[in-house]
Formats: sequence, structure tokens, C-alpha cells
Amino acid sequence: MAGISFLKGHGTQNDFVLLPDADGALDLTEVRVAALCDRRRGLGADGVLRVVRAEAIGLSSEGEWFMDYRNADGSIAEMCGNGVRVFARYLVEAGLVTDREFVMGSRAGDRPVRVHDDLSVTVHMGPATVTGSSVTTVAGTPFSGIAVDVGNPHLVSTVDEDVSSLDLRDQPGFDRDFFPHGVNLEFVNVLGEGALRMRVHERGVGETRACGTGTVAAVAATLHLAGADSGTSTVDIPGGRVSVTVERGASTLTGPAEIVARGELDEHWWAGLG
Repeated sequence: MAGISFLKGHGTQNDFVLLPDADGALDLTEVRVAALCDRRRGLGADGVLRVVRAEAIGLSSEGEWFMDYRNADGSIAEMCGNGVRVFARYLVEAGLVTDREFVMGSRAGDRPVRVHDDLSVTVHMGPATVTGSSVTTVAGTPFSGIAVDVGNPHLVSTVDEDVSSLDLRDQPGFDRDFFPHGVNLEFVNVLGEGALRMRVHERGVGETRACGTGTVAAVAATLHLAGADSGTSTVDIPGGRVSVTVERGASTLTGPAEIVARGELDEHWWAGLG
């Protein structure tokens, strides 16, 4: 029985299983995604990126290729900034695009990308929109935050204590009426002008080493608090460093993308997951 091709990659240690599936033939169930992402039961990852043609799954996109992103628990997500970078690098290296600047589709809309000579990637992330304020609770301590939409929901809390001291092993509390579909929670230290440090607890995943949309949300929130509507900042996360620019109605994220391994999933294992 032939296996199912996969790749493993990461963007600032936010790691993904990529499944090349140009014609949309794979039955990608929640159970299969969750098993793939389990670090004991499967390959281990923060999420799955299915590489599929937009038209194969009945979606409209300016670009040929669509990033079908799933969280580690199997749920569908709108967008993943680190995932886009890994996805874009794969398309270039696999010869599925002929230019290093192109458009790819996502559930948050089309995303123009540029793959640089060093294989880092700049992603046009679209608008980062402040939508209000709310509160999250970590180990009984409340933190106020700025809600930001980057194609998916975020709540950014700027804190005085070193973010490394926070216990993010358990799901922090949040207002489920304000965020009925869950929320990504960012905790940020302002290190100086144009420099942030961040940790993140991602919806459907838990704490991750990085979150691309979260870094954009963090910069947008800190600019909002400073009374500015545009600016550029580095963001240090546990997995590395990215650069973010936020302007009125637009944002970009630049950072590394790595392909770690290629292989095949055993088809008997896959079929047994149903």
C-alpha cells in the first residue's frame, strides 16, 4: 500500500505537518488531524497545512494554491502567519509556483507573499483591526487586553511582569460571550521603541513557541495604546524573532521558514483513524 506524503516544517518553532493534496483527495477529518499533531501518537505539530488547489475544494482565490489550515485539535482555523511562511517556502521549493512573489489563498482571504533569497518570507497579512477590549485570567490573576482581528481573533495584554514568569500551561480564562469561537491570547512586554517580547496561548492548541498573527496583533495593540496607527517592531517569541509592520488597513510579517523532513504516512495507520 502506498503511503501518504508529508513534510514537517516550522516558522520560529511554530511547527506544522504539510500534506500535499493538490486535488483535494484526502479525507482530512478532525480525528486524523488531532492524531497527526499528537506528539506521542503521531508526528507532532501545532497544526496541519493541507496544500490544495483552491478550485479543487470549490473556493475562489486569486492564487492557485490554498492553505487549508487545521489547529492541533482538528478544528478549522482562518489564518496562521507562521504557517503561511512555511507553506510559501514549500510552494517555491516544490516548483508549484514559478515566481517568488505570488498570491495564496486562506480562509481569511488571499495573502500576497514574497520568498526572499535566504528563504525567509514576507506575508501581507491584511488589516489588523482593533475591535474592543476584554479581560483574560491567568492562574487567578486578571489582565486587561486589546481585542484585535487579524483574520482570526486575538486578545493582547501588555503586562509589567516578565512574560516568562506567567504560567500558561492551562487555558487562561476569557469572556466567551465576547469571543464565542475562542481566542488567541498574547502576553506582551514592551522592551523599548520598536521592540516587543511575547508569549501566546493559541486557540485549539495551547501555548506555542510562536504565533504569526499574534505578533501582528501585538504590534497593532501596542500602537493603539500609544495613540499611533502605524509602525514597525521586532517581536521576540520563544521560537525566535520576526519583524512586523502595521499601517492603516494593512500589515506585513517577515520571518524565517524551515522545512525539516519529508516522508510518508503509513496508509494502514491513516485508514485506521477513520
